[in-house]
Amino acid sequence: MKIRKLVCFGLLLLPFAAGAQVVDVIVARAQATELADPIESLGTLRAAETADLTTSITEIIAEIRFRDGERVSAGQVLVALTNREQLAELAAAEASVEEAERQFQRVQDLAGRGQESRAILDQRQRELNTARAQLQAVEARLSDRLIVAPFDGVLGLRNVSVGSLLSPGTVVTTILDDSVMKVDFSIPELFLSLIEPGLAIEARSSAFANRTFHGRVTGLSNQVDPVTRSFRIRAEIPNDERILRPGMLMNVTLQTGSREAVIVPEEAILSRGRNHYVFIVDEARETAVRRRDVELGRRYPGQVEIRGGLDEGERVVVHGGFRLSDGDRVSVRAVVEPGQSLAAILSGKTES
Repeated sequence: MKIRKLVCFGLLLLPFAAGAQVVDVIVARAQATELADPIESLGTLRAAETADLTTSITEIIAEIRFRDGERVSAGQVLVALTNREQLAELAAAEASVEEAERQFQRVQDLAGRGQESRAILDQRQRELNTARAQLQAVEARLSDRLIVAPFDGVLGLRNVSVGSLLSPGTVVTTILDDSVMKVDFSIPELFLSLIEPGLAIEARSSAFANRTFHGRVTGLSNQVDPVTRSFRIRAEIPNDERILRPGMLMNVTLQTGSREAVIVPEEAILSRGRNHYVFIVDEARETAVRRRDVELGRRYPGQVEIRGGLDEGERVVVHGGFRLSDGDRVSVRAVVEPGQSLAAILSGKTES
């Protein structure tokens, strides 16, 4: 008698299951794609080379041969200091060298004919060498009175005037090599294994909102900051247009190595506590869904990486999932194609 009641009870459930409500859903297929983990940071631009131009002596400025912001070439004379005394010394030293060369040549000819001793010839050679050394010393003192560009670059503002006394340490101007810009920035030590020289970067500045500048990592700091637990990176950005300037703040994005991954629209992810799951539409029985626990990876705009629990091509519910339970019957009303937004589909559905 007890068994008959159980059987009857089971028979009563069948009509109820057969008449269960069908839920309208929208689905999307899990896609396999290449992903890169971008790392963002803020950095400050520096010129490839920078030098403060000054002098090693104290002397009056006789001539200034550059303008503010001028582009100059390596070796170009920018400032000349008073050098009358040195010019006189130069003339005397050149005359001494000419006389020493004549005396040496005369004695050398006589020695070749046996009319002069070897000792006299050696003495004239020493006198010639001494005169040449004195000439080089005068030329060096004269060159100290010229300030020249050490490399190709652009000059800053002039800080001195003709007639003023220039002393060591006084900066005449600053020269920058801005053909390539360096950008230094920090990232957490967590990403240390992902960074290596040659890695591509993208940089943006608020001064050029619609421009993206491309460069590459050139070096890493040899230590991690024990306070911030971050390390410094240096990258170089070509500046062919000369529009980037030192000191500018740049938003830097590192493009780490790409990898194959499965992604789904973020609307497909449902959560309970720390657990995440999706509903999959059974390919064999399109009227049923199955709940599947998944492991999430990184999140991207509108997309979520799935590291486990889902295969490429499986259809997941992206709209209507909050009303579902495992095994529920569904009716697929639309499929979100790659590049299509769920909002656009819902908007079109509402208009119809």
